[in-house]
Amino acid sequence: MMNLDRQKIADEHSIDQIRDRLNVENKPDYLADFVYGAIDGTVTTFAVVSGVAGADLSSSIVIILGFANLIGDGFSMAASNFLGTRTDMQLHEKAKAREAAEIDAYPEGEREEIRQIFAAKGFEGQQLEQVVDTITANRKVWIETMLTEEMGLSLTRRSPLRAASATMTAFLAVGLIPLMPFVAEYFSPTMEISPYTQSSLMTAIAFFAVGAAKSRFVDQRWYWSGLETLSVGGAAAVLAYVVGMALGNIAG
Repeated sequence: MMNLDRQKIADEHSIDQIRDRLNVENKPDYLADFVYGAIDGTVTTFAVVSGVAGADLSSSIVIILGFANLIGDGFSMAASNFLGTRTDMQLHEKAKAREAAEIDAYPEGEREEIRQIFAAKGFEGQQLEQVVDTITANRKVWIETMLTEEMGLSLTRRSPLRAASATMTAFLAVGLIPLMPFVAEYFSPTMEISPYTQSSLMTAIAFFAVGAAKSRFVDQRWYWSGLETLSVGGAAAVLAYVVGMALGNIAG
């Protein structure tokens, strides 16, 4: 059973805290887009770096392929998020228009749907009729209730452009980390520590950090979430390195 701090829970359920929390929760959140963009950017870029390093190719090749992956995959992921979020928005608008039309065309039928929805929640008799009257007296509330209760849709509207921008920004910013040591070596070839060793260390830290940030969205301890992401990213890097080594031997 989950251990709860009763005093903390009580404080969070004061009138002001409840109002503030609901106001925040009803606003669109793009942090998840940023976190998953960061994870994807780090994993894919370091996989490219590992593959090229496994093939024992020069830093210039790592930089070329790494940046090509960074821009191409980053744009692809952002575009997919944009289209997916936009499709959700269009489906929401279509459902909203349909419910509005049905309320206009057959209000008694829609009232009966409200009645049955709340009867299933345990309301009955005069109390049930009061609920139905209250909801159907306000057209906006009526439509929104049908969207959430009948169709299971969220009323929170997310901007496709902002979702895509968050993904692209994170993909580029965090995905750049594995390439930084190779860029540094390109301009300063006398580095004592190999760029791949530096890249591995920096990327491991990035994996753990974005995994820990991901724990905000899942019921998981931050350190376990960080280790999980580090393990997945590490596995992808090992596979890419082995494939790069194999292909490098074939090419050699």
